[in-house]
Amino acid sequence: MRCLALAQAWQDTQGQPIFVMTTSVPALEERLQSEGMQVVHLTTEPGSLDDAQQTATLAHQFGATWVVVDGYHFGGEYQQILKQSKLHLLFIDDYGHAEHYYADFVLNQNISADKQWYNNREPYTQLLLGTRYVLLRREFWQWRGWQRTVPPVAKKVLVTLGGADPDNVTLKVIQSLQLVEVEKLDVVIVIGGSNPHYENIKIAVQDSRFAIRLERNVTNMPELMAWADVAISAGGSTCWELGFMGLPSILLILADNQRAIAEKLATLNQVVNLGWHQDVKAQNIGSTLFQLLQSAEQRAKMIKVSQQIVAREGCSTILQNLEANSIQLRPVIEDDCEILWHWANDPVIRSVSFLSESISWTDHVQWFTSKLCNQNCVFYIALNQDNVPIGQVRYEITHKEATISLGLAESFRGQGYGSNLILLGCKKLGQKSVVERINAYVKPNNLASIRAFLKSGFQEVGQKTICDQQAVHLIKNL
Repeated sequence: MRCLALAQAWQDTQGQPIFVMTTSVPALEERLQSEGMQVVHLTTEPGSLDDAQQTATLAHQFGATWVVVDGYHFGGEYQQILKQSKLHLLFIDDYGHAEHYYADFVLNQNISADKQWYNNREPYTQLLLGTRYVLLRREFWQWRGWQRTVPPVAKKVLVTLGGADPDNVTLKVIQSLQLVEVEKLDVVIVIGGSNPHYENIKIAVQDSRFAIRLERNVTNMPELMAWADVAISAGGSTCWELGFMGLPSILLILADNQRAIAEKLATLNQVVNLGWHQDVKAQNIGSTLFQLLQSAEQRAKMIKVSQQIVAREGCSTILQNLEANSIQLRPVIEDDCEILWHWANDPVIRSVSFLSESISWTDHVQWFTSKLCNQNCVFYIALNQDNVPIGQVRYEITHKEATISLGLAESFRGQGYGSNLILLGCKKLGQKSVVERINAYVKPNNLASIRAFLKSGFQEVGQKTICDQQAVHLIKNL
């Protein structure tokens, strides 16, 4: 479902998502195909080296720009094969299970994400950690800004325990509901397409002392979450959907990777965490639910916390990072003279420069010509994946040190390009010169630029005076 969320966002940028899988899940495939997404099957062991090689071959056949990998059986060697195949790679991870990370990006959308889990990674591997990157499917997008009402006594309960629920925890929850003494309790239970216990659940529902409605392979989850007053859920990715919809929730941990999420959310009072499902009795679930149904104050507090935790623009933020990572550098040529002049005279560029006066065409041509002839000047134009010029990066070399200067075209600012341009430029410089250290000088009020340099591995070492103005001095050793 989280891959579907990213695929939908990619689709909305005129991209074509293709799902590659080794196991057949008819209900899921029908959902993907109904949204115009192609499904391709591999006949190999998931996570194997053969899987990686077949996936790389398919990606090249389809002309894929990115490969997104999601699953606990994909390790470091799998990633390495895809990168050696000259592919861009986004690796979705929940708890740092791989021994090494070779992906361009590692995405962990969970509030429990810890940077230390990914210490064993390549220098170019960037981390997208935390709930600002939450993957919400298209059906949730229209609910941005929706406000939930809080009834004095809640009576509508949504139960959703994941796509498979192999241990049939749903049955225990049904048993717990029979112990809740609330008049006219109204319950909807969502059953995933991979749940093998559907027939047993149907029988249990028929024997219930009040009406319980079963919903299978739902596509209207936001509506169900908006309808409900309280949810009983597993501690996985559904937590972020519940948080986005502001639905007070009781969590049961069904898998080890859910533990850290449930515990963290409980400390923030967004959810009530009952712990590992096998250690929880039906009576515990029933009594906890009864208390939450009765307490409007507790539910109101949980709703307020939810709205502060879950970001609304996770998918678009991720895609901006992917697009920024797809930039290429080429040497500056004579034809670039005019576009560089326009960029240099942009009011924002002038305001953050140490010489803020506008630049005449005559002066610019003279300066540009001198840079083209200077062997100690390394000068690149940055292009996005559509070969559109988006900015420039320049290095002035003295002995084994260089000073970096860069700028982005106005329409490409604020999209994550800055740090990627710095990273790519420094990597290219290191490969083609004897430079050992790169210096950057930034005006103290240019916070965006300082953040971009720090994110790219530079360290702040003090201040210097440049053109009679104070400058923050940052360095990076190659």
